[in-house]
Amino acid sequence: MATARKVASAGTEPSGIRLRRWLDGRVITRETSVVIIGGGPGGYEAALVGAQLGADVTIIERLGLGGAAVLTDCVPSKALIATADYMSDFEVAGGLGVHLTDHEGDVVEDVVAQPQLVNERILSLAAAQSEDIHGSLTDVGVRFIRGAGRVTARDRVVARPDAPDEATQELAADVILVATGATPRILPSAVPDGERILTWQQIYSLTELPERLVVIGSGVTGAELAQAFLGLGSQVVLVSSRDHVLPGEDTDAATVIEEVFRKRGMEVLSRARAAGVDRTESGVVVRLEDGRTVVGSHALLAVGAIPATRGLGLEEVGVDLTDSGHITVDRVSRTSVPGIYAAGDCTGVLPLASVAAMQGRIAMWHALGDAVTPLNVQGVAATIFTEPEIATVGIGQVAADAEPDVESVMLPLARNPRAKMQGITDGFVKLFCRKGYGTILGGVVVAPKASELIHPVALAVQNRLNVDQVASTITVYPSLSGSIAEAARQLHQSQ
Repeated sequence: MATARKVASAGTEPSGIRLRRWLDGRVITRETSVVIIGGGPGGYEAALVGAQLGADVTIIERLGLGGAAVLTDCVPSKALIATADYMSDFEVAGGLGVHLTDHEGDVVEDVVAQPQLVNERILSLAAAQSEDIHGSLTDVGVRFIRGAGRVTARDRVVARPDAPDEATQELAADVILVATGATPRILPSAVPDGERILTWQQIYSLTELPERLVVIGSGVTGAELAQAFLGLGSQVVLVSSRDHVLPGEDTDAATVIEEVFRKRGMEVLSRARAAGVDRTESGVVVRLEDGRTVVGSHALLAVGAIPATRGLGLEEVGVDLTDSGHITVDRVSRTSVPGIYAAGDCTGVLPLASVAAMQGRIAMWHALGDAVTPLNVQGVAATIFTEPEIATVGIGQVAADAEPDVESVMLPLARNPRAKMQGITDGFVKLFCRKGYGTILGGVVVAPKASELIHPVALAVQNRLNVDQVASTITVYPSLSGSIAEAARQLHQSQ
């Protein structure tokens, strides 16, 4: 049996790679060890920065490098959505005069997904991404422990490896970063069984396409996966407790998406809150609080996430948590305890992989004495990967309506010449700017690949560009991005 080596015992200096700092022409050196609990975007991006700055970095992660974001959440779900989008391209192609035919020349009406092959590809892709991350970290000398970590002091972490032949290790740390993410919220009256009642992390074990899928929850995850399974060929019922789907998003954008859902055959139940889910011999019955029931072959729970902060020892060492269990951090990722930082969904700042990664980098830059700019969420772009996609940055309609010196313009995408060529009928571009100055404060793009189109708007928001600067930048003709420049030109007319 292998004996684990302790990095340092209590009362000794931690071992580490020598970190150099320059101050008034003098080179200051010291040994610095960093221990990161959680190997998702916040954790592995922080590890890369820490190693780059010369620290001795250890990551503790049970699921695998990349964490849930790569292995069970973000990467797999977006790969599934990409498959469904590809199938929808065949529908659009028909309107453009293009059809598939069989060997006898007859038009093929239906394109069929093979769920087992689809899921095998998705999981293989996720595993490959995890291995790539592992390779990148190994190349720069980061140590990886597969297992669970617990903070026992402001400078100590206990690692419990999953391998039965590896002993528990006590790691001394100058810097601790907690990046443990979040897990699916479970309803006590709808306990997942991994077969018929599923969380979004369990859908990739399905070998057959759900005949009738009841999606409970119409937030980002629920809307994305409802769209994906509808595109793959399932009947889908979306149970929404609010007046419309995507209640936290731009109302105009949510309206477009709900109209597309209904147009494509999805059944959307508004103002319908699930009371529970019962397993039947052949499927599920979803009970609603108003007494109605919805019968399906499968139920997918998408009712939010909870931070994975329990059992980490954080409260015992004085780290402040919110009532929801999120770790309280400032704009450089510091917790209430010096030397302990946090990043990602466990902080509740913004549940985005891009934000988690930046929080992790900022934590290392700050902790290791490098130049650092505090996190600015105003310039963070986010996308909902429905079809069409919704991409946003900066202020939204609610904030704009509350400020009398903000004005906006919205252009339907159907008027764009490139959209006409591609058969795009749904979507729009919306920009917000400051009256009198023209400073672009935010934007919304609803379009295929809106995640790519939002970048120029994000650049404008981040760098405080005005509408004239955006409007005077020549765009390709024809292009979807031309609508962004056109929206900026229309805002100029009222300055």
